[in-house]
Amino acid sequence: MKYLEDLLKGIEYSIESGREKNPQVTAVVYDSRKVTDGSLFICIKGANFDGHDAAHDVVKSGAKVLITEKDVEIDNDEVTIVRVKDTRYAMAFISAAWFDHPAESMKIIGLTGTKGKTTTTFLIKSILEEAGNKVGLIGTIETIIGDEHIPAKNTTPESYILQETFAKMRDEKCDVVVMEVSSQALMMHRTQGFIFDYGVFTNIEPDHIGPNEHKDFEDYLHCKGLLFKQCKVGIVNGDDPHTPELLEGHTCEVQTFGLESKDDVVASDSTLVKIPGELGVKFHISGLMNLDVEVGTPGQFSVYNGLCAAAVCRNFNVSDKAICDALKNAKVKGRIESVKVSDEFSLIIDYAHNAMALESLLTSLRKYEPGRLVCVFGCGGNRSKLRRFEMGEVSGRLADFTIITSDNPRFEEPEEIMDDIETGIKKTDGKYIRITDRKEAIRYAIENGQPGDLIILAGKGHEDYQEIKGVKHPMDERVLIKEILEGK
Repeated sequence: MKYLEDLLKGIEYSIESGREKNPQVTAVVYDSRKVTDGSLFICIKGANFDGHDAAHDVVKSGAKVLITEKDVEIDNDEVTIVRVKDTRYAMAFISAAWFDHPAESMKIIGLTGTKGKTTTTFLIKSILEEAGNKVGLIGTIETIIGDEHIPAKNTTPESYILQETFAKMRDEKCDVVVMEVSSQALMMHRTQGFIFDYGVFTNIEPDHIGPNEHKDFEDYLHCKGLLFKQCKVGIVNGDDPHTPELLEGHTCEVQTFGLESKDDVVASDSTLVKIPGELGVKFHISGLMNLDVEVGTPGQFSVYNGLCAAAVCRNFNVSDKAICDALKNAKVKGRIESVKVSDEFSLIIDYAHNAMALESLLTSLRKYEPGRLVCVFGCGGNRSKLRRFEMGEVSGRLADFTIITSDNPRFEEPEEIMDDIETGIKKTDGKYIRITDRKEAIRYAIENGQPGDLIILAGKGHEDYQEIKGVKHPMDERVLIKEILEGK
């Protein structure tokens, strides 16, 4: 239990009503279904439900404190009503206090950007662990606490869950946390209540713009920039044209990485590594560092990801050997993930699930001069039709051969989604075939692979399910490949 005043430190508030001004609190809750006797309930206004509307019900369930941002009327003077400007903002500080400010006992690294966050967090984790640190990770794929792997629901969890996770990492003796920080999380104050030791910016392109996300690119960029008003050191991509605007009003020390000599940490002399079943890139790092490294994933974006990870870990005084070993051997599930299927051609699984990501992926892989670039992909149901047209056109233009298949059809018919993709491909001269069953599509790609081919399975990445009619069915492409190779 904690006293209310201790939970409200750092927040502007007023006590609106209630006989007791500083009651003891037995639990902090923002889900009305989880209220217990003595709880502090935070009234959060969501897209589909407003917690203020549940005020009467949570009081009946035993809530003794309500945190509100608008008027609620409760005819019970035993309930303390606290008024704040923004309940989401307040929840972050209340949650941090409830769990005894766990972030203060660890170094917290937060990465934001359109692309590269997931891969770079895993690279940073690998380097720091190679150097002897115990590292917790929070991201799009999963949360990792010691030996525990928890599938992610959001890129950045709600503030209460985030603080609870920090507390578990502290208790597991983690000394560093590396996490992805989404623009939505920054906009919704999920990462308030503590200061990041390092804020990292990978890059930015138009994305997440629309209803329930960002109204325009300027808003998206502004939200990304909030990280650099909440960190001690900012480590940013000096080559991104939007970086100066992103840093407007920043309050942190700034370090840069990139391909230009003006940057603090610079990558140069990159060369492609091409071995059957294995693709990568080598480059030299100069400036504030001086070493040659190899990243075990292909493409120019792998140079940026590896360089960014090295630029961050430089601040932890890790050895050059730890950086080199980790960058070469680190693997990220579903992110340019090589899977050995043949000595004559290569296969890669990647999460590219929109036109921008698919174009970046195929353009980078084209530089490896494969015999054929074969792209196997589908599109999700109950999502924008425009995305399907665009992805079809990108694959038709950049791949030598496309296999249109199913992704997560959700409540749509797979064939109708594939029709939309085909509409996009027909705007190009690209060759293609349609195979609805994803396993059969992968089987066709492998069984018809030719020497020098590079096969891309795009869209599913780390996902281990296929969503059909509201049900998630087990489906991991690595398992499918194994069954195909075993003749099942």
